[in-house]
Amino acid sequence: MHPFVKLAKETVELYIREGKIREVREEELTPELNRRAGVFICLKIDGTLRGCIGTFQPAEPTIAHEIVRNAISAATCDPRFTCVRTDELDAIEYTVDVLTPPEPVKDRSELDPIRYGVIVQAGGRRGLLLPDLDGVDTVDFQISIARQKAGIPPGAPVSLFRFEVKRYQ
Repeated sequence: MHPFVKLAKETVELYIREGKIREVREEELTPELNRRAGVFICLKIDGTLRGCIGTFQPAEPTIAHEIVRNAISAATCDPRFTCVRTDELDAIEYTVDVLTPPEPVKDRSELDPIRYGVIVQAGGRRGLLLPDLDGVDTVDFQISIARQKAGIPPGAPVSLFRFEVKRYQ
């Protein structure tokens, strides 16, 4: 199991079972964990989404801290789902996506829903969709979902950004 996934799993299990936040110890901070990046944590049971929360830009001092914060949020704060229960812990599959910094794009031709995630922005509203998701195989569909998540109506002008992810399972 990759250290990112192991950290997410340990974090969720400790928080759900004991209500404790997993501490990140200095000796755990390998160069890979000590960088800064946006991170998304997705939880699935039998291939069905159970929670997914993340940050597209770093909000914590290290990736390790970002994983801890977002793993707890994915298990307890995703508004689409109830909090993860103790009896579900053994069935959860974890995905940790580490994001590259978002870059603006001029138009849809610079997007690819398999390779790039997308951020749509209009005023203070912003919606994000990760890349390479089941059933999302066109740029228009990807943008449409990100618009919905942000509450941006169809046809409203938006700024587009793309990013790549390194996915760990």
